[in-house]
Amino acid sequence: MAQSSNGVNLPVVTASPTMQPFQIAAESVPMAEIRANKRAMAVETTRELVERVYQCSEKNLAIVRKRLGRPLTLGEKIVFGHLAEAETQPLERGKSFLRLMVDRVIMQDATAQMAILQFMQAGKFESAVPASVHCDHLIQAYEGSSTDLGRALDTNAEVYNFLKSACSKYGIGFWGPGSGIIHQVVLENYAFPGGLIIGSDSHTPNMGGLSMVAIGVGGADTVDAMAGFAWEVLNPKLVGVKLTGELSGWAAPKDIILHVAGKLTVKGGTNRIIEYFGPGCATLSTTGKATVTNMGAEIGATTSVFPFDQNAVRYMNATERAELGKLAEQYNHLLTADPEVEQNPEKYFDEILEIDLSKLEPLINGPFTPDLARPVSEMAKDALANDYPEKVSVTLVGSCTNSSYEDLSRAAKIAEQARAVGARVKMPFFINPGSAQIRETIERDGQLASLEAIGGEMMANACGPCIGQWKRDDIKKGERNTIISSYNRNFPGRNDANPATLAFVASPEVVIAYALAGDLSINPLCDELTAEGGKKYRLTPPPKVDALPANGYAGRRKGYMPPAPNASSVAVVVGSGDPATPSERLQILDPFQPMVKDEMTDLPVLIKTKGKTTTDHISPAGTWLRYRGHLDKISDNMLTGAINAWSGEAGTTTNIYTHEKSVPVPQVARDYKARGKRWVIIGDENYGEGSSREHAAMSPRYLGCLAVVVRSFARIHESNLKKQGILPLTFVNSADYDKIKEGDTVSFEYLQELDPVRTVNMKVNHPDGTSEIIALAHTMNMEHIAWFEAGSALNLIRLHAGEASLTAGMQEAPPVAA
Repeated sequence: MAQSSNGVNLPVVTASPTMQPFQIAAESVPMAEIRANKRAMAVETTRELVERVYQCSEKNLAIVRKRLGRPLTLGEKIVFGHLAEAETQPLERGKSFLRLMVDRVIMQDATAQMAILQFMQAGKFESAVPASVHCDHLIQAYEGSSTDLGRALDTNAEVYNFLKSACSKYGIGFWGPGSGIIHQVVLENYAFPGGLIIGSDSHTPNMGGLSMVAIGVGGADTVDAMAGFAWEVLNPKLVGVKLTGELSGWAAPKDIILHVAGKLTVKGGTNRIIEYFGPGCATLSTTGKATVTNMGAEIGATTSVFPFDQNAVRYMNATERAELGKLAEQYNHLLTADPEVEQNPEKYFDEILEIDLSKLEPLINGPFTPDLARPVSEMAKDALANDYPEKVSVTLVGSCTNSSYEDLSRAAKIAEQARAVGARVKMPFFINPGSAQIRETIERDGQLASLEAIGGEMMANACGPCIGQWKRDDIKKGERNTIISSYNRNFPGRNDANPATLAFVASPEVVIAYALAGDLSINPLCDELTAEGGKKYRLTPPPKVDALPANGYAGRRKGYMPPAPNASSVAVVVGSGDPATPSERLQILDPFQPMVKDEMTDLPVLIKTKGKTTTDHISPAGTWLRYRGHLDKISDNMLTGAINAWSGEAGTTTNIYTHEKSVPVPQVARDYKARGKRWVIIGDENYGEGSSREHAAMSPRYLGCLAVVVRSFARIHESNLKKQGILPLTFVNSADYDKIKEGDTVSFEYLQELDPVRTVNMKVNHPDGTSEIIALAHTMNMEHIAWFEAGSALNLIRLHAGEASLTAGMQEAPPVAA
């Protein structure tokens, strides 16, 4: 029996009491079989769909050119080509909110649970746009590929069956566990130049490597698109990155984004598109470009994008989409910036960086933040100066950022050098392939054997340690240790739930070099290394390799299931079917209640966070991933990683009514909620950076948050707060953050008259009886204000659909077979 978020049993969703553990389809699904199902064709990226996108873009851009009277960058062409109302929408860069028609929605299994639960509230029978779900986040790395996958199939059967049945019913493509990481699979199968894609994962910009505008969003944003509504985003400013020269030696595409991150910092891309241009772009493979755009999320960029070129055509040919490559060539004028932009970039970009690829050194970034960059040649000195643990405890290669055929081929070349002299890695060395396609291809072509020969251990085709799904037995929590990966994100506790782990990020080639060296005290790219038996050797830079397999890819479309041809025969599967045992993994959502005027005064400040407060701090992952579909349970992790500015403790605060100190934050929030009191959060700079997880907004909303007041926001989190009916406010004077004291209560004046222009006054009442007024700014337009007043954006969508259809698609019917 499913439960709603207010604890009411909901018998409208059925499940079999004898439901068996989920099983992934072992074979690939032929395209002909998929296209025999007309409903499934809507999920695919067909020539008809792409040509329609190009034709619509041409019409929109003709209107926009007349309005703006100037040449356009590539990012502008794709964004403006998807305007819902090209004639009338304001287009002021950095200020206007754009309403865009999305071409595709993608979701991974951790975020898809809440996204689909929200979609079920919207009252729609089918996704209005092509959409897919990818089961990559819930597989814990521990004992190796097959064992870990088998355990995941068993322990997550309830979630997988829910997702599989919901996808089948609502016209969504389903990629089962083991099929691969969302961004790699989408690049291989769905991405196309010039398209607009949104995804419930912050690294959705991966597809910018194939000239898409691909943007990470919260689940409520995906619901907008799947429900058939335009999706909204602030018109981004533009940063141009000019690439000249060509990479050589140890330098890899990863080093481009590590360099850019070091220059722009983790918030330097906020509300900006990073557009790469210049002759150096054509020297990079499509998957190499995807590495760069994927990790643009680490600088907060709305998205990153490369121009279309012949490398894109070759990649599309290799992934069985030759007809789309030819079509893109016909519409090349839509897929590159106007010539004037490259000739005079300073006229069209808000900021410009220039990188000579021929001079770029291999970099290693970290620890604790992905923008702390230095050349590998300076790592030993830096480690000594900062007392980093010199011995490397674990090395990891793969993830959605660096697991292409080219990446693993270059890595294998380093492994072959070591194998030739009898050397092996000096610590555990794990490989996470990006997809079943990549895994089977490198197994066929020999790269896997080379990596395993030096001690590499193959993990599942999943995110694993990159997103905290990693069980470590080699260290204790709190033990300082160094790891090096080719992943993208390295906040404290991100990879292994140990905040004392120092995680460094580099290219796969550099990671393997350190795996063979063993510690940070030497430069493994040029210093002498020692093999077993004391033999000395040096590594040489990996040679250029083919970015694409000469014999084509193996394992195409493995683990994919198209939606059912007849939705009426499918019931959404939630729980075990036993009324006595409510699900612990899934919870049907109840709507949030609309704004109440009396809730705006005398609000306790739940916590004032200090320093970096990422979504990992607000809603930690790791063991909590199992509750991503259960709002009540996962709310017990809210802010448990955040640092209390008053006490310096993580995850605790003071209850102003009971005067208890060092109480877990969620416990205090629940007490306030039980008292009928809404509350506020005070935050520091770039609050909510990192993953797109909307639980970091939904849990506060569920437990009673009215507003989050900070020095500055990360883009996705600010949007998620708006969607869930929470006010995202910023101090007009950043120094006013310091005025908020422990025990304060606050009142918001005239919120019922909130408008897009005026600031908001917050009256702060201090425990000593004094008070003061602090001015707050916001970026809410009238639509956002309507979300707040209605209780959430989803409440308005449901009103459009009609209350009568609230449980549409959840009829009593035989469940999908497990």
